[in-house]
Amino acid sequence: MSVAALLVTAVGDLAAAGVASPRFDAEALLAHVLDVSPTRARGVRTLTAEQQAAFASLVRRRVAREPLQYLVGSVGFRHVEIAVGPGVFIPRPETEVLAGWAIDQLAAARHLGPATPVAVDLCTGSGAVAAAVADEAPYARVYAVELSPDAVEYAARNLSGTGVDLRQGNISEALGELDGCVDVVVANPPYIPVTAYESVDIEARTHDPALALWSGADGLDMIRTVERVGHRLLRAGGMVGCEHADVQGQSAPAIFSSSGRWDDVRDHRDLAGRPRFATARRV
Repeated sequence: MSVAALLVTAVGDLAAAGVASPRFDAEALLAHVLDVSPTRARGVRTLTAEQQAAFASLVRRRVAREPLQYLVGSVGFRHVEIAVGPGVFIPRPETEVLAGWAIDQLAAARHLGPATPVAVDLCTGSGAVAAAVADEAPYARVYAVELSPDAVEYAARNLSGTGVDLRQGNISEALGELDGCVDVVVANPPYIPVTAYESVDIEARTHDPALALWSGADGLDMIRTVERVGHRLLRAGGMVGCEHADVQGQSAPAIFSSSGRWDDVRDHRDLAGRPRFATARRV
């Protein structure tokens, strides 16, 4: 069977399974099997028997709704490639906007004060945000904290050689030596209410680690923790940015504004125009 025919069959199977982007996914899986870019994969006319078997196996797993990123082993995040797999949360494109905000804040902090501003990425997961910050703000000193041992393994791989100081542990108790010294705190914590299980995409709820998804009855428990930890770590005038669900565009910022410990509390939208993360300045 020609590659074109294999792709047509794969696209049909993926579409029937409810995959949102069947053509993109089929071409990405083919490129992974061939170890070439999707553009180059489109020019391939035939596959070996082993390549056909590998492609068919990957398509079957994708039909079963195993995440594409797990199947190919990585995902692009801003200008870095992030290794992912079972046990670690897959970075989403919308979080790139939060990372960009943190990078901009570090540039502003450097302009106004220390030549080496300090950033902390709480709930780092795969290390995607910390890696992007280290890549685009190489003058900053970057720390990352993650509780999950499985996620820390991926973060260690993704942050190797970046200079980021990765710590495993509970964010509530982490980095006490930095209290009052940090310029920017950024976090993408879990923020889904435990009562919202059925509304969550099937791939997320069956493959993303539970520790990265659920956060109490209202989904705000970890955001409350980020507020407390951010206040502890930041210097006066330091900035915190915290991702939240699109339905938390009022409730998440309210956690910061109601505490009386922050000013300039704002909410920001992602590239799709949805409420995505709250920011605040430590008083």
